[in-house]
Amino acid sequence: MKKKISDFSKVKKKYLKFIKSQEVLGEPFRDKLGQLNNFYLPISEMINKNYLKNKTTRIIGLTGGQGSGKSTISKILKIILKTKFNLNTVVFSIDDFYKTLKDRKKMSKKINHLFLTRGVPGTHDTKILYECLKNLKKNYFRNIFIPKFDKSIDDRCSKNKWIKVLKKPNIVIFEGWCIGAKSQRDVDLRKPKNELEKSEDKKLIWRKKVNDELKYSYKKIFNLIDDLIFLKVPSFSHVYKWRLLQEKKLKKKSKGKKIMSLKEIKRFIMFYERITLNMIKTLSSKAKILINIDAKHRLKSIKFN
Repeated sequence: MKKKISDFSKVKKKYLKFIKSQEVLGEPFRDKLGQLNNFYLPISEMINKNYLKNKTTRIIGLTGGQGSGKSTISKILKIILKTKFNLNTVVFSIDDFYKTLKDRKKMSKKINHLFLTRGVPGTHDTKILYECLKNLKKNYFRNIFIPKFDKSIDDRCSKNKWIKVLKKPNIVIFEGWCIGAKSQRDVDLRKPKNELEKSEDKKLIWRKKVNDELKYSYKKIFNLIDDLIFLKVPSFSHVYKWRLLQEKKLKKKSKGKKIMSLKEIKRFIMFYERITLNMIKTLSSKAKILINIDAKHRLKSIKFN
């Protein structure tokens, strides 16, 4: 019993310290210990329990709309998995696998101008991503380098800034807005979801290519995920509000580098709307863990499917 109490006090201390560091960049966190006890600890316990079944590297997909808190939650889970269960945990984002600016420029000229904007399926380097996840799961482990993407310059970082994984992880937390997303039927692509689709993708070239990418390359990648956690936003209008907050955090972190204006953010999230809405519809029952987020950006309820 003493060990349990000591484990909890260590977890609590590190968790609160991390939360405090995040509050410097954004809004204050509410009900910190309630969130720890009701959400983060039960999720970590489930991850540990599943890992102990055969002790092979498990990939946890963490997905949800833009600004839903994926990066913060990933880091919290890493703290608990290491401190309480001594699990070596690697965290990275699908965002780090964006194609280079040069490659997206080529794609925008060859297929459709909308592919210059990073975000949707088709703008990630799926070959490197698939190989990376496959290698992390292999029993025979060799050093792995995970790319890093700098959003403030809209391009991939040089290789000396990539993440080096020198030891086989027990757990991989793979986070990103479109992880686990399903493709749609061709008939569902016809009606535009917003002004961007209506005026800039009249022939459905962009929509169809994005959907085909989900159907094949991304499905192959998502099949490597062992458990999926879905952060369900209350509505798409909240994505805009929270993306704005994210941009303010980015400004503080990137020391005055250029960030998007309100108008640019509004257009930017239109790229994400179709897939986000489809995920809300399809992943609520398919994800291993469903977390509902309320309008005040708090974790509201949790369901283990």
